[in-house]
Amino acid sequence: MKQLKITVNGVAYDVQVEEVGGDAAFSAPAAAAPAAAPAAPKAAPAVPAAPAAGEPVESPMPGTVLDVKVKPGDSVKAGDTLLVLEAMKMENAIVAPKDAKVVAVPVTKGQTVESGTVLVTLG
Repeated sequence: MKQLKITVNGVAYDVQVEEVGGDAAFSAPAAAAPAAAPAAPKAAPAVPAAPAAGEPVESPMPGTVLDVKVKPGDSVKAGDTLLVLEAMKMENAIVAPKDAKVVAVPVTKGQTVESGTVLVTLG
């Protein structure tokens, strides 16, 4: 049995891995406790310390921000392109879900984002 430390979203977990008949089997407690000290993030997130008030538009998938089409203060209509996200070598337009005003754009062109990352906040 091997004892390993695995980091998920900046939180370290101690897990045990056992090799069974050539296949690896994963063994972890149902509620795995984080290790004593979480690993430090590789880079500081480009998200403001306090989230902007409003409705967040989140990334539906991991990818890279190719182009940001709006800035704080812009008015958008439902269906307007907010930014372009590249995922799996395809360009995906992220559109406004409703008519609103752009409150914040916490991402920048070239930034890599994960699924669920707030891309734009609408007010």
